Amino acid sequence: MAEEIKVAVLEQKLEDVKDIIVKIDNAIEKLSEVNSNVSKMLAVHEEKITKQEETDNILFAKIDKLRDKVDLDYDRIVSRVQTIEKRVWMAIGALACLTFLLRIPAALEILTPQPQSSIMEHRNFKV
Repeated sequence: MAEEIKVAVLEQKLEDVKDIIVKIDNAIEKLSEVNSNVSKMLAVHEEKITKQEETDNILFAKIDKLRDKVDLDYDRIVSRVQTIEKRVWMAIGALACLTFLLRIPAALEILTPQPQSSIMEHRNFKV
């Protein structure tokens, strides 16, 4: 009879352990599902990150091309402005020279007046 009691106690303990094992199995299944879902989410996020990096690379390449074009356009504009500046100063110089050349006869008249005859009058002074 003592053996029957021991067997009954062992069977009861085995039933209690079975419930715990079932709960552990359920927990393991849920953890597996969570792990699977997390893996899927990580894969999706990794794909999004990869696409974002590709987009960033494309945008950076376009920005570099645009900067190069702007630099080239800036250099062209500076060159054109400098050319126009040179032409303006050349025109001002030519105008100054032309004005000077047209004024030479007047300047010569001022600097070298026409000789005038000088007549000396003789006056008689009484003393």
